[in-house]
This record gives sequence, structure tokens and C-alpha cells, in this order.
Amino acid sequence: MDGTVLIADDDRTIRTVLTQALSRSGCKVHATSSLVTLLRWVEEGKGDLVISDVVMPDGNGLENLPKIAKIRPELPVIVISAQNNIMTAIQAAEAEAYDYLPKPFDLPDLMKRCARVLEARRGNMRPKSVGEKSRDLPLIGETPAMQSVFGLVARVMNTDLPVLITGESGTGKSLVARIIHDFSDRRNLPFETATAADFESGEGPSDLARRAGRGTLLFDEVGDLPEEAQTRIVRMLDGFGDDGPRILATSQKDLSAAMDKGGFRSDLFYRLGGVTIAVPPLRERIEDIPLLADHFLKNSAGQTGADRSISPEAVNLLRKFSWPGNVRQLENLTRRLVVTSPQDVINVTETVAALDHQPVLDASNGVGANLTDCVEAHLSRYFGLHGGVLPPNGLHGRILQEVERPLIEISLEATGGNQAKCADLLGINRNTLRKKITDLEIRVTRRRKLM
Repeated sequence: MDGTVLIADDDRTIRTVLTQALSRSGCKVHATSSLVTLLRWVEEGKGDLVISDVVMPDGNGLENLPKIAKIRPELPVIVISAQNNIMTAIQAAEAEAYDYLPKPFDLPDLMKRCARVLEARRGNMRPKSVGEKSRDLPLIGETPAMQSVFGLVARVMNTDLPVLITGESGTGKSLVARIIHDFSDRRNLPFETATAADFESGEGPSDLARRAGRGTLLFDEVGDLPEEAQTRIVRMLDGFGDDGPRILATSQKDLSAAMDKGGFRSDLFYRLGGVTIAVPPLRERIEDIPLLADHFLKNSAGQTGADRSISPEAVNLLRKFSWPGNVRQLENLTRRLVVTSPQDVINVTETVAALDHQPVLDASNGVGANLTDCVEAHLSRYFGLHGGVLPPNGLHGRILQEVERPLIEISLEATGGNQAKCADLLGINRNTLRKKITDLEIRVTRRRKLM
């Protein structure tokens, strides 16, 4: 290698290791623990390549990238970070970093990347930025469930291991696959998605392999492929050598269960499942809904020119539904609200109308929505369905009856029909309970109690 490399990292060991490795390769190296010093070197015209950490004592390395780009637009920056989650990678892409590596990084791998950069500069070629293919990645989230996904993506993206991405429809499995490719060493190589049609003929697999080359080959919803296609995939994978493509697959089916039932080939399952990334459904990451809704509204504003926001009350309502269509359903709903809302701020009534018959979250969905949330969501929808006109009078009595009847029925069931015990359980007088049983026309059957 030939060139000058500027290193900014507050870890002395990393500075020493990189300095020694790059120097032995023929590079001149300037290393510092200060972003201020790094920026001064850049202003002085030093360096053909920058390697910068993110979290530094005097600032954030990512926030420094626009300053470097303004001073010297042609100077490539490789970002390294112990914050190994996909959000850091996305921020690096948005800031147009040349490359991003999570710590701990592989030193030989980093050296190869440096060599490519310096070789490109000698040939007056502008290195391709990681952000050029992925400027607006909608795979976002701040919940622990999504942070776990981001961390795993960051760890596997520069390996050659096959990756199986699982999750319900609309969770973003294909986005995860695309990000793994776009932020990997293979990002400048083809990204091919295999379909069932690619395996209908004997030549299909070879044509697919030719198109993928040494890039990335994705088997989308591999669990839906027929047995004949699965057989041809196994043969194709066995024919790949070290120069074959990176293999990714997505599935909303439980392939392990399908394999046990004979619906999926075990040899294919083990070839695809080097690492499994499970993308959580939206109902398990409801705290991400405000962030996602805001993202989709901003996207719609750029596409339609309609600048909309959503009221806090409407956002709170969105958090109370189960979202069987997951993030894709939320995106479609948001787009619809942008078009149908006459006001700049989308309110609860408009949101309820757009939700239509969307089911409320409950314990059967794996998420413990409390009774107040369920009642609030039900009432919001009830008012919304009246189109701005008040519902009939007597609402208080009707709602109390709807809640009271199942409460008494379930309590009677739990106490085996023993009204004295049921009254004690409910905390009301026995005569009051009897009157309610009569008024609500509840049938009481004595049986052995359940609890």
C-alpha cells in the first residue's frame, strides 16, 4: 500500500495495532485520540484515508463526517465503532462514510479495505460510499427487540455464513437481507433474489448462479418453494465453491416445524441456517410505532408534498392495535391518512376510521394490553364509526353492562356457581349480585369450582 492514513480512536491499543500494521504495509500514519486534531490534519491537506471511531472524548466521529466532506469531499472515511448495531451503520451511510466496521473488527479485513481505497485514489477513482445504495433505510427501531436484530446484523454482515431471516409477513425480512448485502464487502456485486420460476427448468439454477456471481443470493420465502425446487437448490448450493455467492433466505414459516412434518428438506434447512435472525412482529415492539409513523409521514411528505403530523392521542391509539400486517400495514395506513386527512394534524377520529376493523391487542397476541387500553381503543373506534355524530344517549349504562355481564359470568364460572363466594370475590353484597344476575339475565349453574 502507498498513502497516508489518519487514525482517530481513543483506544491506545487500537491506534498502536493499526499504526504498526499500516506502517508495515508501506503507509505513512498519523494517529490521534482527538477529533479536533483529526480535523486540523484534514484542513492541512494531510491524509489519503481516514479511519475514525464514533464515540470520542471530544465528540462524535459520525458528526465529524460532514465537516470532513465539506473541507475535502474526495477524502474517504472508514468508520469503526463498538456500537455495533445497524443504526450506527445507517448513520454512517447517511453521512456518506466510505465504509463501516463494527468492533471487534478483523485486522486483515480492514487492511484489504484500506488497500482498495488507496488503490482507487491512485487511479483517480472515487471510492463508492456505503450510502450510495441505501440512503433511506426504513428498518428502524429503538426497542430492545430491534436493537438485538441490529446487533446481530452488524456481526454477520461481513462473514460468509448463510443467514436465515425469519418473521411474519410485513416485518421487514427482505430489508434485513438487503442491508446485510449493502453494508457488506459484496455491496458492489450483484444482489439476486431467487423465485420459484428459477427452478422450473434444469438450466434455471445455473442461470441464477451466473447472475449472482460472487455477490449475494436471496431465497425469498424459501418455505413456500415446492419440493422439486428445494432439491435443485441443494444441488446448486453443493456446487458452489469458495467463489460462490453469499446465501441469504427469508421465511415466515417455521422451517424447523415444517421439516419435522416432512414439508421442508432437512438438508436444505441445515445449509441455510448458519445464523438465524428473527425479526419481531410490530405488536412486540409497539414502542417503535411513533418513530415508524413519523418516518412514513416524512416519506409521504416528500412524495406527495402533503406535510402531515399525527396527534399524540392518535399515536397512542395506534399503539393499542395488534397489526397483523406489521410494519407494512402501518406504512399503508399512514399513507392513506396523509391522503384522506383534511388537516395538517391527523386526529383520533380520522385514525379510527382508517383502522376500520383492526383487532385490539390482547394477551392472546403475546402482548399484555390492560383492560383500560382495550376499553379505550374500543370506545375510540365506537365514536369514530359514528362519523362525527354523537352516539345514542344512555352510553354509560350500555358500556357498563357490556363490561359487567362477562365479569359476573366469568366470576360465577370460577366459583362453581356459588353466589356467596362470587359476591365475596367481586366485593359486593350478595343481594346486589342476585339483582344483577336477574337484570342481566345471567344463567347460573352450580358445578365444581374452577379456582
